[in-house]
Amino acid sequence: MKIFVAGASGALGRPLLTRLREAGHQVWGMAHRSESLAAIQTLGAEPVQGNALDRASIFAIVERIRPDIVIDQLTALPASPFDLPKKLPADRKLRLEGGGNLFAAAQTYSVQRYIQQSSGFYLDAPVGLADEVSPLKVTAPGQIGESARMYAALEKRVLNASTLQGTVLRYGFFYGPGTWYWQDGAFSTHLKNGEVSILGPGDAVFSFIHVEDAADATVAALTAADGIYNVVDDQPTRVSQWLPAYARWIGASAPPQLNEREALCLFGEEAVYYHNSLQGAESLKATHDLALRARRLPWMSE
Repeated sequence: MKIFVAGASGALGRPLLTRLREAGHQVWGMAHRSESLAAIQTLGAEPVQGNALDRASIFAIVERIRPDIVIDQLTALPASPFDLPKKLPADRKLRLEGGGNLFAAAQTYSVQRYIQQSSGFYLDAPVGLADEVSPLKVTAPGQIGESARMYAALEKRVLNASTLQGTVLRYGFFYGPGTWYWQDGAFSTHLKNGEVSILGPGDAVFSFIHVEDAADATVAALTAADGIYNVVDDQPTRVSQWLPAYARWIGASAPPQLNEREALCLFGEEAVYYHNSLQGAESLKATHDLALRARRLPWMSE
């Protein structure tokens, strides 16, 4: 099949291109910077320079390639999670407007399937782990709520399409090479520098996914039934558990734990919510339909 990947040079995009080429597909990868285009070519895909916010150029690219499937992995995330607050508005603009241009082009030029990146960590379940029926946390405070509403809009756009098959992949927190959560990643640097604390009791449950496992599931989604899939591992873990274990894994000191009142004063409601109100997700559907076999978290294996 002819596959067009937007956002192809990121931490997920690179193993995804490799898996797609290994599966025998014709693959085009879009990026904006010249160094990213070189990396895409090295991975065996055809590099395409493009800006998703330029509607005319996106339509021209899709018209020229005429892909069978478009995989939307568009993001504009910073190198460090500490820079998220100032970068998230641009990220939302790229995904909503730029992704909207890409989606409209896919509809215009008869793309068969559109695969949309979504979130497996901003889900809202009444109790326990979230499943594919669970909505997003659209009423959460601050940037969390803003991003949840963005993901909800992306999901609605793709799933309500009448001219193509829409697939939504709700990925967990990415870890592995090129991500924040890896031994040489930005989060590890902040933790080693003593810049990370557990805010309040740390009751939030995180669901992670290794980028290579996420890539495998994405390739499987090319031919699976359309709809929503939670692409997460089977180790949902509270912040109060995984964060000290992660610190040990990278050789850092255990992060201090602040009481909730102190954390609210120092970091605000949104940060405390992040450490105490996020819910993990279960991946039974992806395990069955996408043959997801997520590896064990290396910091929880000791």
